[in-house]
Amino acid sequence: MTTITIFKSGNGNYKRILCEGHAEFAKPGRDIVCSAVSMLVINTINSLDELLKVPMQVDSDEEKGLIDCQFTENLDGKGRLLVDSMILGLEGVVSQYGRKYLKLKFKEV
Repeated sequence: MTTITIFKSGNGNYKRILCEGHAEFAKPGRDIVCSAVSMLVINTINSLDELLKVPMQVDSDEEKGLIDCQFTENLDGKGRLLVDSMILGLEGVVSQYGRKYLKLKFKEV
């Protein structure tokens, strides 16, 4: 199962996106759930970086299914919109395939 934890401050600022594990919906290379989750998360991080130049630190390990993105500054409205869009897509994956393959959590920091 893939677990994605979205960390937000008390006033609603996104602080971190932590993606851990593999969905295990199908064999590696054929896992459409893992592919969808990876595409949503990676595209969001790339968009924040390339389009908005958001300062962040990103670590990843493909074998472990780890993507850890920590924002070093508060996101502006466009940045929040991109993350909100990613969350909407991830909620769609959970709705379509179930919590057996993807768990989406929110934590206040």
